[in-house]
This record gives sequence, structure tokens and C-alpha cells, in this order.
Amino acid sequence: MRKLVLAISMLAFAGSVAFADPIKDRQALMKERGKLAGQLSKVVKGEEDFDAAAVLTTLKALQANAEKWDAEKLFPAGSDKGDTTAAPKIWEDKAGFNAAEDKLLADVKAAVASPPADVDALKAQLNTIGGDCGTCHQTYRIKKS
Repeated sequence: MRKLVLAISMLAFAGSVAFADPIKDRQALMKERGKLAGQLSKVVKGEEDFDAAAVLTTLKALQANAEKWDAEKLFPAGSDKGDTTAAPKIWEDKAGFNAAEDKLLADVKAAVASPPADVDALKAQLNTIGGDCGTCHQTYRIKKS
């Protein structure tokens, strides 16, 4: 019985992986990333008070988000078709695309390792992180009209 349950569980898992939608998966990850960056941006803009613990929690969540990034799974061949703004350059320049994501992850890890003590320090970190996002979007994303 135990083997049967295990086999059914493995088949169910394999089936869910086979039907995963990389476009929706990457869009969900990016939406979460944008929401986290937006929370930090509100602090930098003075819309929310600076709370070092809350900022660090958000930076850690941003790091966890960046660590989930797997370009091979999120951008497999053929996932450039459909409801996506992913530019063909992603598949033409996988090394550059991966390097851009690696830089973001390194910068977010640096922010977590050295948490900002005030709004000015957060602003400097967010400028770096936002710059990483902007560079990637300019190169590897089709602008919506």
C-alpha cells in the first residue's frame, strides 16, 4: 500500500511539473519581486516610516525571490511565444541574461548582509538593486506600448 501511495504521489508531482507554465511562473515571480521593491520604495519616498527590522525582512524576502530564479526552467526554448514581454535577446544571450540575474542576487545579498541603518542607506541600496532591474528590463524585455 505504501508503495502504491508513493507511486501515485510521484505521478501526480510529475504531472504537475509537466503542465507547469513557465510564462505564468516567471510572471508570478516578477510580480512578487516588484511588490517587494515597491514596499522598499515607499520607505525611500517617505510614504512609510523607516523601520530597520521591516526593511531587513523585505530585503530577505527579495533575496529569497531572487534565489528562486532558474532561467532554464523559467525561460525554456519555446516560451518566447504567448502572453509574454520576454525579448528574444534572452535566448540569444543566455550568458548575459544569467549574469544580469546573478548581479541582482549578489547586490540583494550584499544589502541583506549589510542592512541599511537609515533611509539614505536604503536609498543607495535600492538605487543599485533598481539599476539591476532596469538594466535587465532594457535589454531583455519588450516594452509594452
